[in-house]
Amino acid sequence: MSLYQDEEETKKVFFTPEQKEMILKKWESNPMLKPRISKVTVNISVGTSGERLENAITVLESLTDQKPVKCLAKKTIRDFHIRKKEPIACKVTLRGEKAVKFLERALDVVDYKLKYSSFDKFGNISFGIKEHIELPDTEYDPNLGIFGMDVTITIERPGYRIKRRRLKKSKIHPKHLMNPLESMIFLNTNFNVKIVEEYVVKYY
Repeated sequence: MSLYQDEEETKKVFFTPEQKEMILKKWESNPMLKPRISKVTVNISVGTSGERLENAITVLESLTDQKPVKCLAKKTIRDFHIRKKEPIACKVTLRGEKAVKFLERALDVVDYKLKYSSFDKFGNISFGIKEHIELPDTEYDPNLGIFGMDVTITIERPGYRIKRRRLKKSKIHPKHLMNPLESMIFLNTNFNVKIVEEYVVKYY
């Protein structure tokens, strides 16, 4: 059962139909401006190494059909019993069709609604899933447990390669960078995502 109420929508409008039409026309006029999903990064942090981390890796691999990599702690935090360079999390970077398929499953968990505050100034989006068993077609395994996860969507335009290539690396011109408005319109157009101020949680 969903955690989010369909009947209680935010009254705030984050973009108008006129703005959406103008942006879509701009993308059609120049294919180099049309955004695309560069990658979807899925992260599970458990805060400790050992069996629980290995279980998280197993869960993440089963959900994404891709082998995760371990993430190391950047510094020692004695209060949490974390040592520097200790494996405490795992992540997977999905691209192409894999990214789109997983994103559709992840958006289904939040009823295709994303908070406005989930967008950064470059149009990237991050949101959380409290329990991985909320994902469609996922079965609970008592031997592994339940894990929460963070999902990050990176949206880019064609041409972003120049900032990553080895030879003649260059910066992206500010006019070519993505922004929150265009990311909202992209997700609304391609995934029917609604932008809200906050989630309304049901209590059972």
